[in-house]
Amino acid sequence: MYPDGVAEATLQFLQVMADPHRWRLVTELANSDRRVSELTGLVGGAQNLVSYHLRELRDAGLVSSRRSSFDGRDTYYRLELTRCCELLNTVSVALHPGFETRVRTLGAPDRRGGTPRVLFMCTGNSARSQMAEVLLEHLSDHTIEACSAGSHPKPLHPNAIKVMTARGLDISGRTSKHLRRFARTRFDRVITLCDKVREICPEFPGAPVTAHWSMADPAAAGGTDEETYPVFEQMAADLEHRIGFLIARLSTTEGGSADVG
Repeated sequence: MYPDGVAEATLQFLQVMADPHRWRLVTELANSDRRVSELTGLVGGAQNLVSYHLRELRDAGLVSSRRSSFDGRDTYYRLELTRCCELLNTVSVALHPGFETRVRTLGAPDRRGGTPRVLFMCTGNSARSQMAEVLLEHLSDHTIEACSAGSHPKPLHPNAIKVMTARGLDISGRTSKHLRRFARTRFDRVITLCDKVREICPEFPGAPVTAHWSMADPAAAGGTDEETYPVFEQMAADLEHRIGFLIARLSTTEGGSADVG
């Protein structure tokens, strides 16, 4: 029986996060999805040690992983932000019921540094990046300027249009754009959603903060549009989740000085 009714998962969370190596890994993954080789360079230590700590984090449900669509030998690790948030909230309440977690609502960021500008990139600019663009505009109440582009643009996928329509957002008139179109544009944030595009992401003026969200192409799931629609729906839900945390971070940072969550 755990003291004061604290759940076993909460105590496990405290034990896992108490290790300084795992804390460094979590803080790095809060900024961007990473490969083991990248994390080794960022936090120091041998690759087998980093892999061990990542396995501990994954077993605790704090980190997930997926194979790179660019190189199947690589694996991208991602921090499960919602799970971490839930456990941190539980810890605070268990420590003292007077600790009230204030959840920032989505909406206009309270900023004085101007309108943030974010670019999303994937290969075709036909689903992931287009969906992310319109969702960021909508969820931020158009207080954040969003753009999207691809390395090999192709027409919008019908299911991308359909899942956005289900959310009351019409993207049917949007055209796909090549990333060259924004070669001279200044952004505060550049976020790659495709493992392939990340490898060829160009430099942009002003050295914007960059991050990678490793997300599989829903169009590559195979099958008819009707059969793959649930994959697009899951992609939209995943984007909504990550964009919510992005908006919260943009609302508490100035300009492009902070990493992207």
